[in-house]
Amino acid sequence: MTPHRTRIKICGLTREPDVDAAVRAGADAVGFVLYPKSPRFVPPARAGELARRLPPFVTPVLLFVNASPEFLAQGVAAVPNALLQFHGDESPADCLAAGRPFLRAARIPLGADGDGFDLLKYAEDFAAAQALLLDAHVEGYGGAGRSFNWTAFPWSHPKLNASSRLVLSGGLTPANVTDGMTLVRPWAVDVSSGVEATGPQGQGLKGIKDPELMLAFVAAVRAADTQISRPG
Repeated sequence: MTPHRTRIKICGLTREPDVDAAVRAGADAVGFVLYPKSPRFVPPARAGELARRLPPFVTPVLLFVNASPEFLAQGVAAVPNALLQFHGDESPADCLAAGRPFLRAARIPLGADGDGFDLLKYAEDFAAAQALLLDAHVEGYGGAGRSFNWTAFPWSHPKLNASSRLVLSGGLTPANVTDGMTLVRPWAVDVSSGVEATGPQGQGLKGIKDPELMLAFVAAVRAADTQISRPG
């Protein structure tokens, strides 16, 4: 049996060396955060500079949070081949109005509260999305390196179609991505803080990626693909 090749998105890139390292590591997509309140924010023109470094078949993704139509247009103009990712309170109509292929983030509450999130209805409401990106709902927007309860939902349900339509995100690292993939069996995984560099005081450096961690993350995903596909 040929193992399923889980796609990998590395998000929150802000520097040329990190874009190059993500490509070398084997990322299928790289994400640029066009949300001014994020510590990983890059303006549209900067996203365009970084995206132009990408080789063919590595997809740039532009992350927006409740952006105005004008700001969306600036992002699309700067990165015309981008896939859009809506991570705020956008309605299905808001997402469709952009007129571009898009991912829709589902912000799932942490802990037991996640059990009450109606992911099946959410998938129905955003049926036009190319994929649903599953992230943890924390204060503000973005998962803040936290994971929601991966056992809370019926991943094999046809409305979710995990292996062809779900992107697992939120708190993933090289150490835990195998567990998440084994439970969810997603089409893709998305990592940001889990591959970021660490400062001299042990603090995470938001927007600064660690090349070795990116390599380790990709290696862990590929190993998990093989493990999941192995009979028995």
